[in-house]
Amino acid sequence: MYTNSQQILDSIFLSYKKILNRLHALGITTRHGKEISHMDLRKAIDVMIKKHPTCRWRSEKIRSRKYFVLVEGYYWLTQVYFQKEKSLIDADIDFFKLRIKQYEELLKIEHNENWWNENMDIKQLCKYFNRQDITVRKAIKKMCDSGGGEYKFLVNNKVIISSKGVEWICKNVFKHKYLELLEKYKMKLTELYIEAGYLYDNFFGIN
Repeated sequence: MYTNSQQILDSIFLSYKKILNRLHALGITTRHGKEISHMDLRKAIDVMIKKHPTCRWRSEKIRSRKYFVLVEGYYWLTQVYFQKEKSLIDADIDFFKLRIKQYEELLKIEHNENWWNENMDIKQLCKYFNRQDITVRKAIKKMCDSGGGEYKFLVNNKVIISSKGVEWICKNVFKHKYLELLEKYKMKLTELYIEAGYLYDNFFGIN
């Protein structure tokens, strides 16, 4: 039987073994429908850390031989990596949007994605999205073909995309940039969450 202190710790972070037990109990499987092995879990967590290092979802090994994963990281594994209904990028974006909403509601902060305030030419778009000219031009064509032609205009014979167009391209084409912005904002909220006295990446010396 769990002690109250152990239940409290389990509400903050989990060992790999406990995560594996929870995944099995929930009937969550690999994309091929097989039971998730310890190796599958390690691979999933490696992907999680590589994609979202700033979230600090896994402990560092200090005295213990074990890693521990924050419950928020465990939710990412179940709702993003091991889910089968969406692409990984779309599930990742939805996950961060949900976490942001939860943080904002808890902290009583008004939602504000005020990240796109400037019009950009193609050169600026290439730099912003870290993409080549031809790739950006294809993104602009996709935007126009999808009804966003009003976001494109000419200034001195130079193609300019409005701030609304930059937002559209970010959310619909170069989604990894959108995910990057969401993660950055989520971690700002996380720091406010910690300042408010809530526990986040505190492993209480167990690691």
